[in-house]
Amino acid sequence: MKKKFCILLLTGALGLTSLCGCQSASNSAGSATEGDASSSEDNYEVIANGNDSYSVELFAMDTYMTLTAYGDEDVCSKALLASAKEINRLEDLFSTNIDTSEVATINEQGGGTVSDETAYLIEKSLEYYEQTDGAYDITVYPLVREWGFTTQDYKVPDEETISSLLELVGSDMLHIDDNTVTFDKEGMMIDLGTIAKGYASQRIMEIYEEYGVTSGLVSLGGNVQTLGTKPDHSNWKVAIQNPDVYNGATDYLGVLEVADKAVTTAGGYERYFEEDGVIYRHIFDPSTGCPTTSSLKSVTVVADDGTDADGYDTPLFVMDLEQATSFWREHADDFSVILMDEDDNVYVSEDIADQFSSDYDVTILTRD
Repeated sequence: MKKKFCILLLTGALGLTSLCGCQSASNSAGSATEGDASSSEDNYEVIANGNDSYSVELFAMDTYMTLTAYGDEDVCSKALLASAKEINRLEDLFSTNIDTSEVATINEQGGGTVSDETAYLIEKSLEYYEQTDGAYDITVYPLVREWGFTTQDYKVPDEETISSLLELVGSDMLHIDDNTVTFDKEGMMIDLGTIAKGYASQRIMEIYEEYGVTSGLVSLGGNVQTLGTKPDHSNWKVAIQNPDVYNGATDYLGVLEVADKAVTTAGGYERYFEEDGVIYRHIFDPSTGCPTTSSLKSVTVVADDGTDADGYDTPLFVMDLEQATSFWREHADDFSVILMDEDDNVYVSEDIADQFSSDYDVTILTRD
């Protein structure tokens, strides 16, 4: 159900011109593919980019990823290899596409016992569900499958089918107690794809710190998270993809300077299909059982924690502009936002306005 499109991290001054998390091999790495491999383990190759920069590239969680660390070669290599392994371990827990994963197992069996990490993400999902009045809902998965977004065998279900599956949607019917997951109705299923990458990026930051890396970043699809600043002590520059990219747009929505932050973007322009002249996007409105018709084209969330950034961008996209800005004002201490509406107006929360630049007309959102 999740989005994740191209957020480019611009670090040209350090020898890495861009890191791109698009879902195509030709765009997934930018110039990070240059340089000599310094070591490899378990099919992961650590790439020396120059200027004490080292990277690992991999495909996991249905997207291309680039992990980058700066500093001592041995320290960075160990941290990067450990991080790549961690991503695959988490995918084995959370993926709906791996039959043996914990999520796939409880979906198949109608509940069961899960690990602490899966339990944590389910509990976080329930928190987002409550906070957003249901705009965030991991139980919408049966409808996502029915529409064909999990297989790319797209179709528009009839109203009777949608109504029937909507009976299975509602995280108030999902329960977890002592790591035991139960559903109130047979046929309910969940998908943690909307926060799995955010949790993974947060774990990588922790691994970097455990190994002594003080400057690094990850690009997991459209999720970017940074550790510290660049080695020259300047901020990282994250260029947010223009949501009209597939209509020929070549510019960015804007560029944001960050340090020690997670930056995630939700939008409907990466995965969608068209039928009878109507475009159906892959982000669902749990209240209708259909792809959202939100007036927003792009939602970027900036937060200290990768899980939170990933958890908030999807429900904000489901909301309209007024609801999204109101929600941000209620939770302004927890995250920042950059929004673009269907008329190409850009809105940025006041706390990051000085760090954001754009060629579009920008309105600063205040807490008042």
